[in-house]
Amino acid sequence: MPTTPPSRVGITPAAQALLERLAARHGPLLFHQSGGCCDGSSPMCYPRDDFLIGDADVHLGWVAGTPVYMSASQFAYWEHTHLTIDVVPGRGAGFSVEAPEGVRFLIRSRLLSEEELATLGPAPTGLAPAPPPG
Repeated sequence: MPTTPPSRVGITPAAQALLERLAARHGPLLFHQSGGCCDGSSPMCYPRDDFLIGDADVHLGWVAGTPVYMSASQFAYWEHTHLTIDVVPGRGAGFSVEAPEGVRFLIRSRLLSEEELATLGPAPTGLAPAPPPG
């Protein structure tokens, strides 16, 4: 049985279905893991051209063809953690594109195993590479 390579980020089926609906409406999207005061640590979803990514951002990976980032300073705290993007009822307090839907994206986390950490290595900063095929 083939194994899935380790990753720093994943998405639940419910969140992926919402993400696909939002992408059909808004075009290509991106997630940026918030570290702000309003929604705490909510993943914020924006049209890809509306959020500037720079060298101070870490690319965590791809979910459903959508890049996921967080600030490098926040990554220093979360580098040993796998993040799963989920969706729950209720409106968040940010400008994330799902807000009008009456739901909000939410992060669930678990610690990465030593084996996963060794395989992953350091996360790249700045702009993401091309998405994986498929």
